[in-house]
Amino acid sequence: MQEILSGHSNAVSIIQLILAPAIMISACGLLLLGMNNRYSLVVNRIRLLNEEKRRLLLKVGERPLTTDDNIRLESIAKQISFLVYRVKLVRNSVLNYVIAVALFVTTSLLLGTSAILGIEKLNVITVITFLLGMISVLVGVIFAGFETKKGYDIIKFEVQAHE
Repeated sequence: MQEILSGHSNAVSIIQLILAPAIMISACGLLLLGMNNRYSLVVNRIRLLNEEKRRLLLKVGERPLTTDDNIRLESIAKQISFLVYRVKLVRNSVLNYVIAVALFVTTSLLLGTSAILGIEKLNVITVITFLLGMISVLVGVIFAGFETKKGYDIIKFEVQAHE
């Protein structure tokens, strides 16, 4: 009876160990969802600005551009270059979150393998893998912070350009 309880207790401990990385996988999933939303918004904004730029350039064939049109074209060009940089920040953030998920999945597999096969040497690799996942999340959050600041800078520029 004691062996069954001991085996059950060991299984519960193993499952609890494996759940910690699973919680981080879920957290990264939420972060990825938010970043994919940002990515879509920025890409759509780039497309809208490109469409506006094309419409303004089509006017060149019909009549000369006004000073306001030229100012708007310059503003659009700057905004597009800022937005392309912003998309790169979002991409870097997403890539770091995806790497973190892969590292957390690997951590769970290493925990399970170590527990089932009784390989104590895997414990160090497991902890290192988990910590690398956490570092990857941190780097992703840093890129997301820069992307948020860049978004603010773009809006600030756009408001100033129309004053």
